[in-house]
Amino acid sequence: MATHVLLIVLPALLFSVIMADHIPLQDFCVADVGNNRAVLVNGLSCKDSKTVQANDFFFSGLHLPGNTSNPVGSRVTPVTVTQLPGLNTLGISMARIDYTPWGINPPHTHPRASEILTVLEGTLEVGFITSNPDNRLITKVLSKGDVFVFPVGLVHFQRNVGKVNAVAIAALSSQNPGVITIANAVFGSKPAVSADILAKAFQVDSGVINKLQSKF
Repeated sequence: MATHVLLIVLPALLFSVIMADHIPLQDFCVADVGNNRAVLVNGLSCKDSKTVQANDFFFSGLHLPGNTSNPVGSRVTPVTVTQLPGLNTLGISMARIDYTPWGINPPHTHPRASEILTVLEGTLEVGFITSNPDNRLITKVLSKGDVFVFPVGLVHFQRNVGKVNAVAIAALSSQNPGVITIANAVFGSKPAVSADILAKAFQVDSGVINKLQSKF
């Protein structure tokens, strides 16, 4: 019996270890941005710990509204390892998102992170779409102080449904979560995806695809 239990439990433990985030083996590894030394941690080299200062763990600016004068009416101000080198190897990041009335953060995915969103001001309609084959839309309207989570890799969005500007803070489970904005990726790739392929995928005339590609 003990052998059978071991055979069941051991693969589960091994799987959990493989899937878990790597635990840093030092207190920190402040990214030495721009240094291309051979030894890299998470794709970046570490500064000499003796030269690390408080500013390596500091970022200022999330109190400032983002410029939302663009076609979608929103602006994301990221705080990833690029902006805050001390995040390197810590597996977290964040962003401020500003929205004009009826502005949207367009449908997108984060390939390397789940996201938890907190509304600071305004009213947001948020949602995500489950994977194939169901493609179920899960959506909710949030007010100031409300929190919503978007699972890793799923397409999600936010829209300001109020009459005033809205602000949210997003926390993400990766120092570099990545972002794939669906419309930009599909219609704005370089080189462009063949209009014939997209026309068949979206079941529209190729002229519609050509018009969409021209916008991106």
